[in-house]
Amino acid sequence: MIARLRKDILPLQGFKVLSTDHPVSIGFRAIELAFPNGTFPIGCTHEFLTTPQNAAATNGFIAMLLGKLMQMGGVTIWISASRTLFPPALHRFGIDPGKIICIDLKKEKDILYTIEEALKCSQLTTVIGEINQLTFKESRRFQLAAEQSRVTGFLIRPDQQMLNTIACVSRWRITSLPGEIHDGMPGVGFPAWKVALLKVRNGKPGTWKVEWSSNRLKEVRQNVFSIQQDQQQKAG
Repeated sequence: MIARLRKDILPLQGFKVLSTDHPVSIGFRAIELAFPNGTFPIGCTHEFLTTPQNAAATNGFIAMLLGKLMQMGGVTIWISASRTLFPPALHRFGIDPGKIICIDLKKEKDILYTIEEALKCSQLTTVIGEINQLTFKESRRFQLAAEQSRVTGFLIRPDQQMLNTIACVSRWRITSLPGEIHDGMPGVGFPAWKVALLKVRNGKPGTWKVEWSSNRLKEVRQNVFSIQQDQQQKAG
């Protein structure tokens, strides 16, 4: 009975699954299991908190998700006031930059309006919006639009001490990690992130250290500082 009640509650919390949906695997089971039904939810909105120092890490992780979502086809719209996206870098995540439409707007109210209208367009795969302020009422409109169109929305917001509650099904914080150097090879290593799923409705928040290499997510078991410490201990 409890399992049946939970299943009935999920659609009310934004986790709707339609017969026309295509399940999306992000290639890292531990993160997927944090969500209800063990599947990364589409057709809803996700919130990402970031700072200028971690903007590249946040964009990188979102690009990884985009690469998985866009395998189904379609186009993505990226909306912002000051574009932080570097389109050629999307090739690393298996994304054709020509499939990304960037819309640059100056006024916050224009950004909010454009995000909502884009989320209503069922011909899109994903909508990314960089916004400074977002009320619960505005976020609720975004969520309802995504549920109806089955478009997945990623909302990038400044990471502040006082954060208001919004209607997104999840809240993330992505920070950069030192790249792990494999087999003594020179360089800075592959992109590595600390992925914190801070909130998820009816799911299990968690934190993971991952890197993007060989076109997939891998768990980071040892960072570059640990390697240096090991080398120093052996030398000693």
